[in-house]
Amino acid sequence: MKPSQLISMIECGDADSMLKRIYVTDSAVEEQKPRYIRTAKTFIELFGDDRDVMVLSAPGRTEICGNHTDHNNGKVLAASINLDAIAVAAKSDKPVINEKSEGHPMNTVDLTSLEPDPVNYGKSSSMIKGIAAKFKESGYTIGGFDACTTSDVMGGSGLSSSAAFEVLLGTVISHLYNDGKIDSVTIAKAAQYSENIFFGKPSGLLDQMASSVGSFVTIDFESTQNPVIKKVDFDFEKSNHALCIVDTHGNHSDLTDDYAAVRNEMESVAQAMGKSVLREIEYEDFLKAIPELTKKVNDRAIIRAMHFYNENIRVENAVSSLEKNDFDAFKKIIIDSGYSSYLYNQNVYSPSNPTEQKLSLALCLSQQLLEGKGAWRVHGGGFAGTIQAFVPLDMLEEYRQTMDAVFGEGSCYVLIIRPVGEARVI
Repeated sequence: MKPSQLISMIECGDADSMLKRIYVTDSAVEEQKPRYIRTAKTFIELFGDDRDVMVLSAPGRTEICGNHTDHNNGKVLAASINLDAIAVAAKSDKPVINEKSEGHPMNTVDLTSLEPDPVNYGKSSSMIKGIAAKFKESGYTIGGFDACTTSDVMGGSGLSSSAAFEVLLGTVISHLYNDGKIDSVTIAKAAQYSENIFFGKPSGLLDQMASSVGSFVTIDFESTQNPVIKKVDFDFEKSNHALCIVDTHGNHSDLTDDYAAVRNEMESVAQAMGKSVLREIEYEDFLKAIPELTKKVNDRAIIRAMHFYNENIRVENAVSSLEKNDFDAFKKIIIDSGYSSYLYNQNVYSPSNPTEQKLSLALCLSQQLLEGKGAWRVHGGGFAGTIQAFVPLDMLEEYRQTMDAVFGEGSCYVLIIRPVGEARVI
């Protein structure tokens, strides 16, 4: 299908059923159409209208429970959401990837040279190169392509805009060159590899896995090579609550060291006990070792390790509560998770800038509004960015107005849980 034919198909409604599989509601489909048309028109402007194109998508994700556990092989509960990154892409006969993201310069990646380069850490082109390199190393076919992409996953929101982009590029290669046969877990692992080795960010696997696999999922990372992934049978729409993400618009500059310190300190505890990550150590053995650990690692590392172990238990209990349709028990677990992140994992504000505490303010306001009714917690990596709240529907407008008044109009997002992960849309 040529890009101009794609535009006509969307305009006349012939793509509605395909879009609804991804975006769930008729109103969401209508909201998406202009973005798809705009992206296809950009493709024509940059690359012409003479090649067949595919349309692909990878969602953002929301972490439900399991804050900062994945990087030490822990357990998480997450869900893909309706905000996503999309691509209109076509094969090229040159060993070059040209990727143009809306609002950003063109990324050009030469596939004849696929080595990581620290000089290019932090660049989107490095993410693309890393994914191609990992697929090639794993025996998959790679090749050049041209793509126009756009994303409505807000950067710095804790909804994993970078993971959605990485998974999207992996999905493009899977469908253009491998008949869509690269499975979701492999795509997620390639995305994480790219972010760690080529982009230079020490992330865990949660973000990429939740984006790639999709829906409500609980993931046990005890084996990072073969994580145990389980779909959670729960119809959120019947809970009579809205899932809200509040963007506090905090300063995200220079937070890499804060994120890295959480992982490094947890691992320092494991290494002091002769292991690589905390999951390799039984909780009881860790508790018994605390007197000796105080002589080997800093206090915060021990406290963060305590968070890790108890957060894993909370994930198990949260999943059990959802499967039993006990949403009140689930909300209590979410609040406990948030308190643990604040008090023990200590990722609600940066210690390098302790007077800026927008997340703390959002959590405080949420407690005032929702105590005894809803739930609230820090969301994602923390230190700046977003909080998550489960808000009773009859309180939604009051909650949204309060958050928008403090953090700016449009700061409170109401999300839809997306039923699929990475996908070819059209």
